Amino acid sequence: MENLFSIGDVAKLFHLSVSSLRHYEDVGLLSPEYVDKATGYRYYGPRQFEALNTIRYLRVLDMPLSEIADFLQNKDVERIEAKLRQQKEAVVQKQRELRRIERKIDNRLRQLCDARNSELDTIRLLPCPSCRIVWMGDRLKIRDFFDMETPIRKLEGAQAEALVFLGKVGVGISGEHLRSGRFEEYDGIFLVLDEEDHFDGEVVRLPETVCVSVRFRGSHMEAPAQYRRLMAYIRRRSLEVSSFSREITMIDYGITNDPGKFVTEINIPVKSAEQENAE
Repeated sequence: MENLFSIGDVAKLFHLSVSSLRHYEDVGLLSPEYVDKATGYRYYGPRQFEALNTIRYLRVLDMPLSEIADFLQNKDVERIEAKLRQQKEAVVQKQRELRRIERKIDNRLRQLCDARNSELDTIRLLPCPSCRIVWMGDRLKIRDFFDMETPIRKLEGAQAEALVFLGKVGVGISGEHLRSGRFEEYDGIFLVLDEEDHFDGEVVRLPETVCVSVRFRGSHMEAPAQYRRLMAYIRRRSLEVSSFSREITMIDYGITNDPGKFVTEINIPVKSAEQENAE
């Protein structure tokens, strides 16, 4: 017993918690040298110290406990080389994933900054860049926030990767219905994908186009009045609707509980009458 140390002493020596040592024992990674049957106290000796040094080193490298246990049971130079190479590849993959997440965060920060600094209620003719979307044609009336939930879940489907929907789900009205003034019902719902997003299913790339655009304080429920303004603008300038509208709430209940901060954007792709006739 003079060469053995209590679990508490070992925890202090190796800067570990007692619960970590107990977990190592539970998963078969490290067994105490001696367990007092009367008290249940656990004691560790030099053999466990050697193993703990290896465990701590490999954990710093973020190697999973299962891989560490496999190595400790079959210690060999070739085996540790193979495991280190495998762990290096896992780290490289994690770095790639973290860079992708960083880009997605940057995208959302830019979108939020853009939304918060919007010029509201001003109709403009703007170039809309090319983008990737997932489109689901489904008639939809939006009376409140919850009417969006079912179609969003359909869009999500059985995706292997959890998609971030905040500020990226839109609804659209077909060109035919826009021209006939039917603004109370949508013809489809879509998800705008970042270039970094993976989606298992059909993805459509919308070409760069010119849009009549407006941003306003409110959400989908306030959109019909904005559509009437946009269509009047289009008629005054002898433009033609060329595709479905793209309506997205840039700031809504997903981000704030204050409706006074909501911002929605509507873009309607247009062409000049000459372009329409040429086609």
